[in-house]
Amino acid sequence: MECDLVVRGGTVVTAGSWGECDVGVAGGRVVQLGGSLRGRREVDASGALVLPGGVDMHVHLSPGSPPVPGVPAWVDDFASGSRAAIAGGVTTVGNMTFPWEGSLSEAIARDLAAAAAGASVDYVLHPVLVSPDPESLAELPGLAAAGHTSLKLFMMMAEFESRIDEVLTAVAVAGRAGMLTLLHCEDGALVRFAGSRLLAQGRGSVADWALSRPDSAERAAVERAVAICEATGSPVYIVHLSSAAALESARRGQARGLPVYVETRPLYLYLTSAVLAAPDAGKYIGSPPLREPADVQTLWRGLADGSVHTVGSDHAPWSLAAKTDSSQDVATARQGVADLETMLPMLFCEGVRTGRISLSRFVSLVSTTPARLFGLFPRKGTIAVGSDADLIVFDPQRHRVIDGAAMQSRAGYCVYDGRDVYGWPRFTISRGDVVLDDGEVVAPPGRGQWLRRPATSQTAAAADPAAL
Repeated sequence: MECDLVVRGGTVVTAGSWGECDVGVAGGRVVQLGGSLRGRREVDASGALVLPGGVDMHVHLSPGSPPVPGVPAWVDDFASGSRAAIAGGVTTVGNMTFPWEGSLSEAIARDLAAAAAGASVDYVLHPVLVSPDPESLAELPGLAAAGHTSLKLFMMMAEFESRIDEVLTAVAVAGRAGMLTLLHCEDGALVRFAGSRLLAQGRGSVADWALSRPDSAERAAVERAVAICEATGSPVYIVHLSSAAALESARRGQARGLPVYVETRPLYLYLTSAVLAAPDAGKYIGSPPLREPADVQTLWRGLADGSVHTVGSDHAPWSLAAKTDSSQDVATARQGVADLETMLPMLFCEGVRTGRISLSRFVSLVSTTPARLFGLFPRKGTIAVGSDADLIVFDPQRHRVIDGAAMQSRAGYCVYDGRDVYGWPRFTISRGDVVLDDGEVVAPPGRGQWLRRPATSQTAAAADPAAL
């Protein structure tokens, strides 16, 4: 068979199987696995793994107002964020779309225009419900019908508590419309109390960040998220879970058969709160904060046993100057790091190479399960005839010392600078296009596509935990 592209000589790995075979690509899709193939272009995958492209459903690449008034915004946009994604083997991203001004629909239109101009990888948008007012609630069914089948809520926000009746209605409406509700789980009142007490004691520097957002606040919010899932019947997706206590709360809901899904982020798998004692502690600020070694070990066990379903980067980079500004305290610290380019290589090196997780589990965490939960499977998240040809030719022996200044993100640094990592993409292929060519990003901005998601498939995948 003659194809546009043949990936030859690699070991093809999915969440359920692996084997050595060639992959034939035509028209942007996989058309043949194995057998006789000829390609107008061929990619040599000898000695490498051929994996499904990464599906990172938690990034922050929107234009618009800064997250802190008067402070430069997160430094990556759809163009630079796409380059970081490609360099790290991620071919699909899910962007948090905030209504800085105007309605949810206006925010979606803003980000669709920005992504159409800048994105080099495929993308979905998660509208963020900042205020559950009647106008916003009325938009949800229409957004779902238009293919935006996910919704983000922050339990930290004061309006979550003051308008909890409307929040419950929003989650119930979202579920009926076929949407998956993403929840940032920290109890706002408990966090505000802890931070105010530290400041009153003359403390509250960024070195106290972990104390200002204790795991009890995360655990309490996860308990409530599980209760909201149970009350509304709507599936919930807990983003960037960080602590053993919070995971135990989620597991109790899962054990009752509730559709409670858990994402963690790379930051919590490799670092602990000990780094907050460093002079540059601001570099490591994220929300929830870094935890203790026992929490790290528990999260790794959760990745292996299936109680943690996905890994998402929560890519939200600031400049180093903004992150290490000495005027910050626990009330003003700038949250977010660059992790798109390092997410897959770090997880492979620290997870697969060490035996903490299997290779198939790795593929499930970063590709197949997020594709299923967010209504993209089997178009994304696997290597199968008919699926989009989103592929990584991943060299498990390729060694690199992490240097954020040489990476694609505009952050200019990385929280893992100086670490030895074995396992990096040689080629990244998106819908049949070679977008990382032997380590060089070659994708033009704007080639990415928005992915319309049918609410019916979203509902089926997210409402049935046994299907994952």
